[in-house]
Amino acid sequence: MKFLTIVTVGFLLLNATLLAWVGVGMSRPWLLVLAGAFVAVSVLVVLALRRYRRLVAELQDDRREMRREVESLRDLLNRTQR
Repeated sequence: MKFLTIVTVGFLLLNATLLAWVGVGMSRPWLLVLAGAFVAVSVLVVLALRRYRRLVAELQDDRREMRREVESLRDLLNRTQR
C-alpha cells in the first residue's frame, strides 16, 4: 500500500513539474494552474493515506479490546457453569 502511494505521488508530482515547465516555457498560465492542481491532489493522496493508516490502527486496537472482552466473558461463563 505504501509503495503504491509513493508511486502515485511521484507520478502526480512529475506531471505537475512537466506541466509547470511547459506552462512557463510556452507562457500558458492555465498549465501552471493545472500543475498546481496536480500538486494539490498529491497532497490529498498523502493526507488520505495518513488518515487510512490511523483508522486501521484504531480498528486493530478495537479488535484487541473486543477479544479481551470475549475472553473475559468466556472465563465468567466457564466459572458459573462449574
